[in-house]
Amino acid sequence: MEFFWIFLHILSWGSLAGVLHTYVLYPLILRSLASGMTSHEPAYKPEERSLLPRVSILMSAFNEARVLPEKLESLDRLDYPFEKMTLYAGSDHSSDGTDQILEAFESSRPWAVFVPFTERQGKPAIINQLAARAIRDHGAGQGHLLLITDANIILHPMALFHLARHFCDPQIGVVDSHILPYGLKEEGISKAEQRYLSTEVRLKHWEGLLWGAMIGPFGGCYALRSDYFNPAPANFLVDDFYLTMKVLEAGGKAVNDLEAVCYEGATHAVEVEFRRKKRIGAGNFQNMKVFRKLWWPPFTGPRFAFFSHKVLRWITPHLVLTGSLSVALLAFAGNQFYQILLVVLGVGMFLLPLLDVLLVRMGVQVLILRGIRYFWMMNLALFSGWIYYLKGIRTNVWQPTQRN
Repeated sequence: MEFFWIFLHILSWGSLAGVLHTYVLYPLILRSLASGMTSHEPAYKPEERSLLPRVSILMSAFNEARVLPEKLESLDRLDYPFEKMTLYAGSDHSSDGTDQILEAFESSRPWAVFVPFTERQGKPAIINQLAARAIRDHGAGQGHLLLITDANIILHPMALFHLARHFCDPQIGVVDSHILPYGLKEEGISKAEQRYLSTEVRLKHWEGLLWGAMIGPFGGCYALRSDYFNPAPANFLVDDFYLTMKVLEAGGKAVNDLEAVCYEGATHAVEVEFRRKKRIGAGNFQNMKVFRKLWWPPFTGPRFAFFSHKVLRWITPHLVLTGSLSVALLAFAGNQFYQILLVVLGVGMFLLPLLDVLLVRMGVQVLILRGIRYFWMMNLALFSGWIYYLKGIRTNVWQPTQRN
């Protein structure tokens, strides 16, 4: 019986250590290790535009008529040789005027190709087919990049150049952009999400500097060397992470460029973001299984990064649940320290999020409370995604997130 109580102590503190490591200790370690570091790989200079690689822009769109005009306008404004660009825009059986917008754009741009699909397939399947066509048209190699971008992401005119310049280095396989939100509001979760995402940007940047192993792009706009492209498996939900891990698996490097700026409208509704994170959570567990050898054992830099940055975050709901149950059992056994700890956990997990909900209804916005509620919402969505994964993922077709 004594062993059982010792085991509960280990579970409670081990779970806490896992959560603290991924959210606090790991960022501090990276910041310390990357302090003063800058990118050292060779890169094309602005005056070397004649040397820049060919770029095939791959974009899957489903009912994106509301955002497409601004997106296409941003592509028109790109400061990149148009003779080295081709847009492959695939409409995933849209019904809102998306096809007509893309058709009109193709008819007036010699570098644009519109590919309508008559059956709903989901973004990964569309990107797989567009990539196959681009590689068939232009070949695969260091001199041909695939820019994979979402319809709602608006590119700064210099974004493509800043992404492409890194491929002067033959070891570079993926370069991610720096996506900034617009339309942030006090109400809703947009500011809480932005604080979280800004931390993610820094972590990815430091991972690239230290090991050339950025653990996954944000997915909205990133460049991939065409000969590193691997079609995402059927029913895979997070294809951008899969593609990046395939690059690392093959010995290539993945980095991000903070100067490659893009813009995305913020989302404010908790329920909308919950559905998105649930889907991503299910896809995370798909990738966790497929790329187990890239994170375990976590004794090299890239494996340590994958385990610390992603695996521990993905299982944080499980760590919280395990730790909370262990603390509860120890508290009910009469241990006063764990009784106090159980009260603290109850306040943090239930009372503070509930207080935020009540204050919002009164028109009061407290950002620290919003951040706490966002944290628990995100982890509940991850746990729901895990259950979705266990049930078996039958399709990767989904409704795009409605953003500002």
